[in-house]
Amino acid sequence: MSKLTITTILLLSTLLLGTLNFARAQGVSAYFGLGSATDSLGKPTNQFDSTGRPCPPGQFSDVPFAAGCEPGGTLGSVFGIFGADFMFRPHFGVNGEYAFRFAQANYLPLAGLKVRPGFYDFNAVYEPISGKRIVPVVVGGIGGARIALYVTQQCLIANINCTYNQPAGINANHFQLHGAFGVKLYLKPSLFIKPQFDIHYVTHLTDQYGRNWVPQYTVSVGYTFGER
Repeated sequence: MSKLTITTILLLSTLLLGTLNFARAQGVSAYFGLGSATDSLGKPTNQFDSTGRPCPPGQFSDVPFAAGCEPGGTLGSVFGIFGADFMFRPHFGVNGEYAFRFAQANYLPLAGLKVRPGFYDFNAVYEPISGKRIVPVVVGGIGGARIALYVTQQCLIANINCTYNQPAGINANHFQLHGAFGVKLYLKPSLFIKPQFDIHYVTHLTDQYGRNWVPQYTVSVGYTFGER
């Protein structure tokens, strides 16, 4: 796991564990879920191969890996999300979330490059209605996006063909604005499921993908400690 992922997990864990002492007086919710985040194929400009010839429109240069040009990847497939809410008032609180792609995806296949994006954010939370069964949740805040690249290489060990994957050392980190709307649907007094729609506006994400904004759809299972 990357240092950024570990740091994010520690921050979210601290947010949850550090507030459990207040659980009798305040509501603390932890949740984990699955969904997807999407972005289109990038449309880069000023890309050149190793001979100095310009890449065709919409293609990336994969120099120094394969010394050519090829289409990049799209952002999608299965994402995970986990987070924690701390409601220090009946309708207001704070929140931390981390959303990440479960598996690496092909980015520049001819160059052997794979990608694994992730989004982390810290937010203000507003719950306009504190119902017994249905609790709408509005979230807004800031954070970052990490586009981690990995390189796949062929090897030969003891006359056995093999493939290994390692960090490419050329990760991209971007600032993001984050907003979300979800609904906590309580199946029991403390157990809930939460469908949620997120929007990430990530600065300079068009360096890797087609848009700076990334819609995300998730469904989580969570548990609320204390009053709500």
